[in-house]
Amino acid sequence: MNLPYELQIGWRYTRAGRAGRRNGFISFISGVSMLGIALGVAALIIVLSVMNGFQKEVRDRMLSVVAHIEVYQSQGDALPDWHVLADKARENKAVVGAAPFIAAQALIARGDDMRGAIVRGISPNDEATVTDLVAATKDSTFGKLQPGAWGIVLGGELARAMGVKEGDQVTIVAPGGQMTPAGVVPRLKHITVVGTFNAGHYEYDSGLAFIHVDDAARLFRVAGPTGVQLRLKDVHAAREVADQLAGSLGPDVNVRDWTRTNRNWFEAVQVEKRLMFIILTLIVVVAAFNLVSTLVMTVTDKQADIAILRTLGASPKSIMGIFMVQGAAAGVIGTLAGVALGLLVAFNIDVIVPAIERALHVSFLPGSIYLISRMPSDPQSTDIVPIVAISLVLAFVATLYPSWRASRVQPAEALRYE
Repeated sequence: MNLPYELQIGWRYTRAGRAGRRNGFISFISGVSMLGIALGVAALIIVLSVMNGFQKEVRDRMLSVVAHIEVYQSQGDALPDWHVLADKARENKAVVGAAPFIAAQALIARGDDMRGAIVRGISPNDEATVTDLVAATKDSTFGKLQPGAWGIVLGGELARAMGVKEGDQVTIVAPGGQMTPAGVVPRLKHITVVGTFNAGHYEYDSGLAFIHVDDAARLFRVAGPTGVQLRLKDVHAAREVADQLAGSLGPDVNVRDWTRTNRNWFEAVQVEKRLMFIILTLIVVVAAFNLVSTLVMTVTDKQADIAILRTLGASPKSIMGIFMVQGAAAGVIGTLAGVALGLLVAFNIDVIVPAIERALHVSFLPGSIYLISRMPSDPQSTDIVPIVAISLVLAFVATLYPSWRASRVQPAEALRYE
């Protein structure tokens, strides 16, 4: 092969070191370095994939209840005609569904038990085009919400906490009271529980209730829907589409996408991912330091070889290239092995974790405690590519100092005692 001799010799040193024919200790340290890089890369891929999986599970459960984008009046008043606003929003090709809503905080009481909740007025038929929860249970649960029937669908956790079931009556205490000669009297409405829902997201299951939009308008004394919910083709484009709609719908309405509505959760997940990335990258950094020690010992062991190459006409730059090839090869092998191991575990974690649970007789995610009883995983190229790049860069940087030392070896000094 017509390869540069620096590449051929560097690769030969790498294979010899791995085989341990010249120095067993150097071979051991070299193996540890590659193993450390592989484990660090694999750990990064597995942990970030699991975090992505949990993020996707929570996000999907969240978006089964709430819309991708909400559009509402700046002053909080009822919309003059929600159909006009919905049609204008649908002019954006990213929008695939629209539904009216009224949302307000209220107290839900049964006997002496009183709970705060968000009461959302919806039109079941329109809502089914926007949220998966209503689409999946429209016929069995949400279809029972009829105008004037005064029915309510409670979150499962809220219903359990209050001890109510389908057919029971609860009382809604609406904000703002009625002025009477005796003073301000709260506005109360007795309403029948027609069903419950379980979205798998505690915040919504314990603090959200649905009634028909017409009943909500009468209860909260508004002329009609106060906003429109929108569903998009691509949930990840919500922020971009929201900015587009804010410009096209005019200044009289506010536009909020789901990432802004749930900003605290969204930002907390991103910060946690960054911190885990930094912490686990330290494993690769430690392995790179091991690579430095390996190359320093290799340079010391190969001083006679270096001197002979120099007497044959090799330049300091070529000597440096030889050992850079050796270190880079170890880094590439370790990185590729780590990527292979990480992806193997990440794509099969739904098989590996249950096997470990059966072997150890434990349950990492008990169904009685956690809403997610299986370990999810979602490997993404946006995580894997930076991991590979950082690992290769660290391995390359680790070769610079030992390679520079090799290029400074003086032939006469190295061969004096040979």
